[in-house]
Amino acid sequence: MIVSKEFINKLREFGLNSYEAKLWTALLSRGISTAGELSEIAGVPRSRTYDVLESLEKKGFVVMKIGKPIKFIALPPFEVLERIKKKVMEDAERKIAQLDSSKLGDVLRELNKLHDQGISKVDPVELTGCIKGRKNLYNHIESRLKNAEKEVIILTTEQGLIRKNKFLEKVLKKLKKKNVDVKIYVPFTKRTKELIRNLSDYAKFYNTNINGRLVIIDGREVIFTLVGDDVHPSYDTGVWVTSEFFANGLKHIFKNKK
Repeated sequence: MIVSKEFINKLREFGLNSYEAKLWTALLSRGISTAGELSEIAGVPRSRTYDVLESLEKKGFVVMKIGKPIKFIALPPFEVLERIKKKVMEDAERKIAQLDSSKLGDVLRELNKLHDQGISKVDPVELTGCIKGRKNLYNHIESRLKNAEKEVIILTTEQGLIRKNKFLEKVLKKLKKKNVDVKIYVPFTKRTKELIRNLSDYAKFYNTNINGRLVIIDGREVIFTLVGDDVHPSYDTGVWVTSEFFANGLKHIFKNKK
């Protein structure tokens, strides 16, 4: 049985390595089979086949049939997916419980104390960093927005608003409760119209043709991107600057854009 390398790679999303993916797909095509048959079909070394099938059994992908010769039964993929989802949820809940435990609470207090002591010795101008990767960039923007106290100004593109919408609504709701004034400058287009309507309860929107992406927080922090929004997510790059002089200079530019 020939299965494309691309398809095998996609099965890594199920938490399988190459041999596991090959043997599982081979077994799915047969329903029930012996290790020897599967080794030939999948092109997996016979010496490794039993170990890999045992691994698949532990992960809940296959069941060993009672009797001799030893055979394996493929479980329906939808059942396997449900098991994986359940395990991921259980692992996540266990990890969250560990992070929320009182033991880690003491550690966190000590870590925060160290950070506060260290950051107090740093000149704010030195708090300038480069953030690589769109996921990291958006996570940083989200965390900085949550700390806003008075005012937030966001400049984004049509595509940028569409992408940020996933986390923006949640953050804007929290900022609304804190009475933080939020202004968003974005092109008014057919694609942004519905998003603007949904978010307009939490922010003021202004139409702009400026092609750029940046965030100004409380007139003291700025996060801006260095590349266009059509770049591959892994190459998206932003700069975080803590500078009241720089932030307030940019703020005045936007005041003139209303």
